[in-house]
Amino acid sequence: MQLATGGSMLNFGYWSSEHSDPISAQENLCMIFANLAELPSAKHVVDVGSGLSAPSHLWQQKFPNILLYDVNINYSQLSLGKKQKIEFLNSSSTKLPFANDSVDRVLALESAQHFKPLSDFISESKRVLTNSGLLVMAIPITLGTSSLKDLGMLKFTWSSEHYSLDDVKNTIKSSGFEINQEQLIGNFVYDPLADYYLTHREQLKKSILEKYPGYVENILYKSILKMKSASEKGIIDYALLKCVPKTRQ
Repeated sequence: MQLATGGSMLNFGYWSSEHSDPISAQENLCMIFANLAELPSAKHVVDVGSGLSAPSHLWQQKFPNILLYDVNINYSQLSLGKKQKIEFLNSSSTKLPFANDSVDRVLALESAQHFKPLSDFISESKRVLTNSGLLVMAIPITLGTSSLKDLGMLKFTWSSEHYSLDDVKNTIKSSGFEINQEQLIGNFVYDPLADYYLTHREQLKKSILEKYPGYVENILYKSILKMKSASEKGIIDYALLKCVPKTRQ
């Protein structure tokens, strides 16, 4: 995504007729996610797995009254973030460096698929959130009884866990949350992203070949074809989940 856009966002984007290029689609996904998370009314916001912090910078510009805390286990990514009204914390998603009941939003924008075990992250989110807080996730998932065999080469080229929607939802509920809102948006993520790459492949290939050997681009190309096929067949999807803590006893 960085090579394709020249930017620092790492998400797949939410594509539409008004958002038909990677940067616009990525920012669109960030804002759809922000609205789901009710960021205009938030105060203390934790972005877990914050990548290069581009979403946080966008949110800080749009909602200047929120206090943002970017948590990332990858120190080199954190060090590239511009220190602009955002606190950077080099820590694990499964050991969040916050006191009990101290924040009102925990966000995981296309990052929770890397958290292992996912249950520890969700339990930690429950611990640090206030009773009125929200856990909001955007996460690639598999559907139904899909297996690694169904994923084909994606099981190798998707550098993350392959959580199923049912497993994610069950983990959320067993960790003390209720799912307030659920959206499956794969048709606005995978398919148009793949179409963009296929349409602009020759141009993008030149950028990729400046840093990687040709076989890497070929693997990427085949992976994108498989991603689109898996989306169309209902093997994979992309979930937006808004979760509220169950009342603490």
